[in-house]
Amino acid sequence: MKTCVSPRLCFVASFVLALGWLAGCSKSGSAARGGGMPAVPVQVAKASQADVPRWIESIGNVQAQRSVVVKSQVDGIIAQVHLQEGDEVQAGDRIVTLDRRPFENAVLVARAALATAKAQADQATLDAERYSHLDQQSAISKEAYAQYMTKAQTTKADVQAKEAALANAELQLGYTEIKAPFAGRAGQLLLHEGALVKANDANTSIVSINQLAPITVSFSVPETSLPLIRAAMASGTAAVAVTERASGVKRTDGKLGFVDNTVDPTTGTVTLKAIFANTDHVLWPGQFVHVKTLVDVTKGVFVVPTTAVQTTQDGSTLYVVKADKTVELRNVKVVRTDGDRTLLSSGVQDGETVVTDGQLRLLPGAKVEFAALATNNSGAAAAAAAADAQD
Repeated sequence: MKTCVSPRLCFVASFVLALGWLAGCSKSGSAARGGGMPAVPVQVAKASQADVPRWIESIGNVQAQRSVVVKSQVDGIIAQVHLQEGDEVQAGDRIVTLDRRPFENAVLVARAALATAKAQADQATLDAERYSHLDQQSAISKEAYAQYMTKAQTTKADVQAKEAALANAELQLGYTEIKAPFAGRAGQLLLHEGALVKANDANTSIVSINQLAPITVSFSVPETSLPLIRAAMASGTAAVAVTERASGVKRTDGKLGFVDNTVDPTTGTVTLKAIFANTDHVLWPGQFVHVKTLVDVTKGVFVVPTTAVQTTQDGSTLYVVKADKTVELRNVKVVRTDGDRTLLSSGVQDGETVVTDGQLRLLPGAKVEFAALATNNSGAAAAAAAADAQD
């Protein structure tokens, strides 16, 4: 190995090599800066401004507002059935007629007894008047006079008793026509012509009738929702919508009519009932439905997907994509979270693009490219929900 001829020459050579190395590094750095950092792939969505209804969701059960099991009030034989199973009935429509003959005979007997009682009373009254004159003349004893007066009074009382007996016989005759107490739909017929019915006997029910219009939906909500519901009822803004789970049919005309006076200590829930017109009989007793109770409408908020918002020690933030496809980190104020969307009062504007996925690879000012443009339906959904609430 050769050595340097002169120390000075060795120093100069080393210095030249060092300058060359530094120049190479400088060119490499310049090349790197000229090429730039690669864009980060992210998913994005558009922020939208809307009035967003606040719903409390639960599962409810459809119940007939009125339901009755029709029974006979008198003993008898069914002579005629006036309806078919499943018929619509109106209040006062005949359901069945019992054999009237025993009751008609009872009315005749009661009328005859009343006529006899009236005749006896009339005669007793005449006798009392006649003996009253004799008493004034001291022509009869006080004891005999008292007997005639007593007979006149007792025969009058007997007339009243016979009148009551006749009224009761006529009432019993009326009970042979069994009628619908309210409008509704008849269920399965349990007895037919020729069947013997007993008065108010649980084993001789004739048919059940359920009122279908209007109809009630019973449901429960957590006790924590009770203040919101009471406030909505007080302001008159409470509304209830239901969706029939099998068919997807929706009804939005529910009126909240009942809030139970006790919280169930075992479940921590409160029972509520809403009334629906149900003129088309879509809702059916016994069905389970999805219930949404409107308690408030948050106006003018900015809606973004919940995945766009990140929670840090300094509060909530999100990344907004600017026109040059660089991102800006912004602090936002969250109003509330509503499922897969979050409502903001500040920090973003209508129509701005926000990052919904890929935030962990970002820094403020980073360049991004859209891996997939996620359609933010939050605003449209909010508008639709608001329209439902107004309906």
